[in-house]
Amino acid sequence: MSKAFASQADLEEKKVSFDKLSDNAYAYTAEGDPNTGIVIGDDAVMVIDTQATPVMAQDVIRRIREVTDKPIRHVVLSHYHAVRVLGASGYAPQQIIASQDTYDLIVERGEADMASEIGRFPRLFRAVESVPGLTWPTIAFRGEMTLWLGKLEVKILQLGRGHSKGDTVVWLPQQKILFSGDLVEYGATPYCGDAYFTHWPATLDAIAALKPEKLVPGRGAALTTPEQVKEGLDGTRAFVSELFAEVKKGAAAGKDLNAVYKDTYAALKPKYGHWVIFDHCMPFNVTRAYDEATKYPDPRIWTAERDQEMWRTLEG
Repeated sequence: MSKAFASQADLEEKKVSFDKLSDNAYAYTAEGDPNTGIVIGDDAVMVIDTQATPVMAQDVIRRIREVTDKPIRHVVLSHYHAVRVLGASGYAPQQIIASQDTYDLIVERGEADMASEIGRFPRLFRAVESVPGLTWPTIAFRGEMTLWLGKLEVKILQLGRGHSKGDTVVWLPQQKILFSGDLVEYGATPYCGDAYFTHWPATLDAIAALKPEKLVPGRGAALTTPEQVKEGLDGTRAFVSELFAEVKKGAAAGKDLNAVYKDTYAALKPKYGHWVIFDHCMPFNVTRAYDEATKYPDPRIWTAERDQEMWRTLEG
């Protein structure tokens, strides 16, 4: 293979930031690694996305304990990807909340996804032996649910498909703070291997319609002004729209996946090549976009074996 597979060559530890967005909201970010959101209510703490292993969750817990001693009762899964959810047991929460669509994806492809992602991201699965197995929601909802953490209203919303069919955001309407999961990225390449390209821009429009003033993306720094929020939304929308348009053009011209990949990579590299995990994501992204543009409206399951086969075909 001409390039190291996925993120196997990415071994440099990242600097963690723990940013206060309000008296109730914090963002745990690490230079483009997966983010975790924290909501502190009157009587309990909610964690949004958990890191990849229970051992890695301990660093999040340590930082939470620097600002509150309230119990961590709630974990919300923004979607099902292993790198986001397998650390959940480290918090010993009373509730793990996810959309019904996310629950269904865990049933359908959770085991395959776990093996696939551990192979892609060795650095992000530190102490992988501490993972007890798949993370199963204890509450599954459809559309939206509201949780009251004392007087703090927390809305958990499915605004549409994009990064996956189960995408869920957490919205603090009183403070106009939104935790987007991987529907929005900032200075980091959106991963689209399980995406719905046709739906994603409209879902971003639904986020924008809430008029968030601060936003914690799935990867990248916390966005702390309306201007930064707009930049994050616009950048994500531009990337997924331009990628899908390029792939559709190639597919319509009768080009095979390999040719479309080379063309799309060349078209997007000048504008987006400096974004975190660009080289990791592009083979998966173009493969899914080609599928959607041709004969697979729903994402096919990624296995560790399919990952390697695809990488050899496109990057070998």
